[in-house]
Amino acid sequence: MNHYLIYPEHDPSGIVTRSEDVTRGLLAMHLEWAQPPGSGPFPTVIVHPPGGGRATEMRGVIRNLAQHGYLGVAADYQRLIDGRFQRNTFAWRAPSDPVALLEILRADPRVDGDRIAALGFSQGGIYSLLMAAYAPDIRAVVAYYPVTDFRAWFDTDRPWARRLVFDVIAWRFRQESGAPSDAEFEEMLSKGSAMTYVDALRAPILLVHGADDTSAPLEESRRLERALRDRSRDVELIVVPEAGHVFNFKDRDAAQRAWDATLSWLERHLSPR
Repeated sequence: MNHYLIYPEHDPSGIVTRSEDVTRGLLAMHLEWAQPPGSGPFPTVIVHPPGGGRATEMRGVIRNLAQHGYLGVAADYQRLIDGRFQRNTFAWRAPSDPVALLEILRADPRVDGDRIAALGFSQGGIYSLLMAAYAPDIRAVVAYYPVTDFRAWFDTDRPWARRLVFDVIAWRFRQESGAPSDAEFEEMLSKGSAMTYVDALRAPILLVHGADDTSAPLEESRRLERALRDRSRDVELIVVPEAGHVFNFKDRDAAQRAWDATLSWLERHLSPR
């Protein structure tokens, strides 16, 4: 993947960037900041990278956001397990985890606490949706190709070769969960699925999904879109033709079209100018 495919590889003129490591209880966060010129407060966009990704890989994304008037904050998470902080699929396990970063942002004078959005790619899209479910003051969400129901995702019919791949993924999830029983593992899958929180999801949500995504099929976003529309929520699904998973770090033209739609969505709900 090229994380700078359509994003600045270096700090644009006037943009101030910095890195920060913060610990809250059992959760450690690495933060990357990109600030527009001025002192703020700025409308703020939280950016979550794809699964296994680092906040540093989102530097281009937050630089671009800063160019458009937003304070961009990219975050990744580690959890204290067996005496050390580790990257884990289930880094968020307590109700306080999805809002830990928000507490830091709300205390920062550069952040306009009334105009905060969450944006994420793949697992980062899941994190952004869960954050909005736990924090009703999130003003908007943009989730690129998220898995919205882990159990349904695992149980989806697939060709036998891909079925084997997903069996391995399910095994890895189970190992990382540390769940002592099948019932507790299923509970962790449910708590990590956006579909569990459809009644709590009230922020305007933009879903962006590739039509040819075989890692997180398009049905993942369609399922959430239907549930939110049934509840009269403000939701939009953009389907990108002939695009697979993480297309926005591989296909320049598709990436730019999706990003233009993302900026329009943020403009509509955060109004930075």
